[in-house]
Amino acid sequence: MRKLKKGRKFSRPAAQRKALFKGLARNFYLKEKIKTTESKAKELKIFVEKYITRAKKKDLAAQRYLLRFFSKDIVRKLIKDIAPRYKKRPGGYTRIFKLGPRKSDGVKMAIIELVK
Repeated sequence: MRKLKKGRKFSRPAAQRKALFKGLARNFYLKEKIKTTESKAKELKIFVEKYITRAKKKDLAAQRYLLRFFSKDIVRKLIKDIAPRYKKRPGGYTRIFKLGPRKSDGVKMAIIELVK
């Protein structure tokens, strides 16, 4: 029996999906709170929390790994500002607030933000 792989496809090829989440994650790390669709927020949560956990290590290997995906200023903010806040927290760095539907097309909206 055929089993589906985890994750949503969003009607995009893999490269476009990866670019979408890199852009969302970049804005999320800079602003620490963004408004997007509910399904994108749920997928972004998985994507973003992996990198925060990696940044908590603060070693050179972690820094080089993060530089493969993000620019220097974002990696610096991740390692110096965001990761130390969650030093003792084992996971669950983000929170999703569900909002009402968008007026134009009725899709469910959400706000994703870092937990204080």
